[in-house]
Order: sequence, then structure tokens, then C-alpha cells
Amino acid sequence: MDPLSALEGIAADAARGDIVFPTHTDIALRVQRRLDDPDCSSEALVKLLAAEPLLSARVLSLANSTAYNPGGRSITDLKNAVARIGYAALRALTASTVVRQMQGMSNDPAHRAIAARLWEHTTHVASLARLLARRVTRQNPDAAFFAGVVHEVGSFYLISRAAAFPGLLEGERTLETWCGDGEALVGRAVLKALDVPASVAEAMEVLWGGYLAMPPSSLGDTLLLANELAPVESPLDALESMSRKNLPVELDLLINDETLTSILAESADEVQSLRQALA
Repeated sequence: MDPLSALEGIAADAARGDIVFPTHTDIALRVQRRLDDPDCSSEALVKLLAAEPLLSARVLSLANSTAYNPGGRSITDLKNAVARIGYAALRALTASTVVRQMQGMSNDPAHRAIAARLWEHTTHVASLARLLARRVTRQNPDAAFFAGVVHEVGSFYLISRAAAFPGLLEGERTLETWCGDGEALVGRAVLKALDVPASVAEAMEVLWGGYLAMPPSSLGDTLLLANELAPVESPLDALESMSRKNLPVELDLLINDETLTSILAESADEVQSLRQALA
């Protein structure tokens, strides 16, 4: 099958809502829906979270991370953890659970290895996006965190469907098409199925467009900059021979009398704590 036709078929399935999520992400998806309810109560959320040990552990880990707990006062109960991180960060965390579980949907060891590397890239981008939003672009840090978590969701979905299209991830033409229009084609459909906020969808369009405004100021700029600075690149870029490995990355941009180099150095512990919470 022609690569573009395959990607169009995958995107069409997603647009029809024919996305099959892992069964054990049910609680995370229910939390996402509950967060969309204006009458949602913290008590109801805590009850849902308590039913999913993995998600509960991540909520506590995030609440006790350097990013959300600079004072070092440990929290051990979900109610206070949710109060500390807030609903926006909880939305990002539940989205990360859904995306993370998508990496295990393929039975092909090679594809699972690609997905694992893609998740490592994702944790770097999400953590850096939150930092850059706070220190550089002055965007909402939790919105940037969420955007970073879902910025490769189309790629994860591609990998999960690859087994149905033999050679899809091995064909040079496919990867050229993916890094051209294919990623946006599939990504838009999956993001719509996940009902992401319009501001995040708009930021994704900036990311796919690849144009970084100078100085960076928007949520899209935040994503682009985080993606560029992430020490682990997307494995799909590497497969398509678009690897950034050994290429210089300009870090001397002056932001509010500081350089990105100094900002990243000062915040290394914060970024690492966020990555650990996601992992």
C-alpha cells in the first residue's frame, strides 16, 4: 500500500473514533472526562484515582517533585496531592498515563523499542516545556506540560498500528511522508479523539510547521524550543535520517538578561524530578 494511503487510513480510523486504547487506561480516561465536568469535586477525583495504583503513585510523585514541592514538605495522601498540583497538572498526568500505555500496544519487539525511546523523548520535552513556559515564554506551565506530554501522541498511535501495515516503519518513503504531512494528518485526528484543549491543538500546528519565532513567546514556540533542546530526539526523526545527533544546538539566546544555558543549568533538578514523576 502507498505510504500516504496507509497514513490516511490510520488517520481516518482515528477521526471516526476507532482508536483502541489499552484496557487498563480506563481509569485515566474517566479522570479526564471528570475533569471536563464543571461540577467535578476533588472527593470524586480522589476516589477514581485511588482505584488505579499506578496513576495514584504518579500523582503523589508529581506532588512531591521539586517542581511542585520546592519547600520539601512531603505529601502522602491523594487529596492533598491533588490540591497541590491542581487540576491542570492532573490532566497532564492522566494524559501521560494514556500515552505511556500506548507504547505497549504493539507486539513487535522492534516497534516496542521505538515506542520506549519515543516515551523517553516525550518526558524530556514535557519537562522542559513546563520549565521554559515559566522561565522563558511566560506561558501557563501546566498547559505547556500537558502539550509536551501529548506532542507525540500521533507517533505513538502510528507505532501501535504499524503491525497492520507490514514494513510501514521500515520504508523510507513512509518516514519521509510522516515527517512531511503524515504526522500532522494522524496527529490532528488522535488529538481530537483525546479532546485536547484548542490552545494545545494550535500549539501542535506550530510544532508541525517548524517555525520558531524569535524571541519565543507562544505555547507553540515553547514546544518547538523544548523539542529542540531535548537531549533525546524522536526515534522517528532518526529513522528518517533527520537525526540531530552531533549537530550543534544554539543555547546562547538571551532571555531576560539570562541565557538558556544558565536557565537549564539552574533548573536541572526540577526537570529531572518531573521526568521521574512521568516515568
